[in-house]
Amino acid sequence: MSVATEAARIRDLFDQIEEIEEVASSLSEDDERRRKLHGVVAKALRTAPPVRPVVAGELLELTEKTVKAWAREGVLAIHSQEPRMLLDAVRLHEVLHVVSDLRRAGKNRALLDEVHRRLSDSALLDRDDLATSLEQMHRGEGRVVR
Repeated sequence: MSVATEAARIRDLFDQIEEIEEVASSLSEDDERRRKLHGVVAKALRTAPPVRPVVAGELLELTEKTVKAWAREGVLAIHSQEPRMLLDAVRLHEVLHVVSDLRRAGKNRALLDEVHRRLSDSALLDRDDLATSLEQMHRGEGRVVR
């Protein structure tokens, strides 16, 4: 399959996922339909085929060399190395969101560092223990340590 064809297929899948995410975000957080839509998105991404670096480069508007460097740095998840490198579609979708947000904000240089920072921050915010600690802090519980 050509790079253009493969990129078009993945782009179509990601566009469909974006539409579902947009509808889900329009619903309140306690709406059961929102949770179901997020489940549909997660399933679609999990079943997406792994992506060649050259195709990821097309989607991210980066060179294949840069995509491979990002994969080696851990920003993009490597699905397999042999016989050729293939990237995880779930992580690619997440990185595509971050890169798009950064570009909309006018950031085009040193993207690797900024993407890495944002993904790290996101991973921290997803931790249950941090969410619990932040809730306790907002309620004024705990004690001040100096």
